[in-house]
Amino acid sequence: MTTTEHALDRDEPSDPTLYRTPADAVAAPPENLAYVVGFDPTAQRADALFTVCTDPESPEYGRVISHAELPDLGNELHHFGWNACSSALAHAGHHAARRYLIVPGLRSSRLHVFDTGPDPARPRLVKVVEPEELAAKAGYSRPHTLHCGPDGMFLSCLGGADGAEGPGGVALLDHDSFEVLRSWESDHGPQRMAYDVWWHLRQNIAVTSEWGTPALIEDGLVPERLLDRQYGHSLHFWELDSGRHLQRVDLGDENQMVLELRPAHDPEATWGFTNTVVSVEDLSASIWLWNREGENFVVRKVITVPAEPAETEDLPPLLQPFGAVPPLITDIDLSVDDQWLYVSAWGTGDLLQYDVSDPFHPRQTASVRLGGIVGRQPHPAEPDTPLTGGAQMVELSRDGRRAYLTNSLYAAWDAQFYPAGIDPWMVKLDADISHGGLTVDSRFFPHGPDFLGLRVHQTHLQGGDASSDSYCYRR
Repeated sequence: MTTTEHALDRDEPSDPTLYRTPADAVAAPPENLAYVVGFDPTAQRADALFTVCTDPESPEYGRVISHAELPDLGNELHHFGWNACSSALAHAGHHAARRYLIVPGLRSSRLHVFDTGPDPARPRLVKVVEPEELAAKAGYSRPHTLHCGPDGMFLSCLGGADGAEGPGGVALLDHDSFEVLRSWESDHGPQRMAYDVWWHLRQNIAVTSEWGTPALIEDGLVPERLLDRQYGHSLHFWELDSGRHLQRVDLGDENQMVLELRPAHDPEATWGFTNTVVSVEDLSASIWLWNREGENFVVRKVITVPAEPAETEDLPPLLQPFGAVPPLITDIDLSVDDQWLYVSAWGTGDLLQYDVSDPFHPRQTASVRLGGIVGRQPHPAEPDTPLTGGAQMVELSRDGRRAYLTNSLYAAWDAQFYPAGIDPWMVKLDADISHGGLTVDSRFFPHGPDFLGLRVHQTHLQGGDASSDSYCYRR
């Protein structure tokens, strides 16, 4: 046992949702609440944080039970995260509770801090960090993804100060005051584009991915620049404690937009999955595995999801020249036990389940289609109503038995791929974690007016979920 482990044994956290190991997280009580961000694509109404009941024994199951509106307009809430999670166990003597949700506005560059402590079912806005602070102290804008980790909260940002083209990067925020401290990187190396940030905590390794700069994103996908292969197509590996760039791995410039990072939850592992959204050669999308081999990381493609042929008249104008629906993998999630990978194909509307007990050779075990550009598959609760949008953000419960889906990507991109509009919906699927399988829960379907007409994006679960925490110990 290390000195740090001895220190932690004498100073255990009071928050039971800070889990020492992945197995502890899996065994903890299930979530009773889900938090979901919603935004107005016209920026004429306030965005909001919604709370949804996920307790199947409650009469409010599957219903929105509260919402908290923002005091300002034009934020476009997107991703968000907790102020503290299980990585806090790496810090002897500092165990902030998993209490506050930090909610960035991807378009406004504001950060909104919600307190879930007094009443978890009704989070309360307690602080707003203005974009000027993010620009002045870290040199960034367009905050995207937030993870709680060593030294502070890590906030990936797509733009430079005041919306400049970059480089994007990672800002550090204080765990307790939520103030912007500084930029995390000490040496960017060749990194210029940003998207996600995650790490292998015990190995002192961080990983970042690439989407694009504000000019490539904010007004929608730019077809000419996509075909010219100008979006991100690399992973970057870093020294976590110093922010020093170590290695860039190019996935090939035909594989555009390297997005979500899902490292193994096993703290001794040095592998993880990422996705690319589209290949400019055949419109397929793909899943890639990184793994440390010696001193360097190797990245290999392990899953390819092909495009599907479609009638031209059924396609939005952006896709009509191609005569096909690209799967558009826009989110992935890895179960806490590292056994199951979930892949959202927003274009076709599929949620795909893979057995990744051997991460080098994933095996597809199930798929469910909801919405989709062409199919518009309905929810079983309303079988005669075609769904708009498609399976997009996916969040998985800690025990791996429940997957939650929402259907919007980003306002400007929604308009290109789903020009008829997107009516918000949230879906829960029950997962078979013995042999594989997915079943849509017909009792759980908040949608449309339940979300006040706002489009919903990321979900996080009470007590943590599959994409919130990194763990310090194996057992």
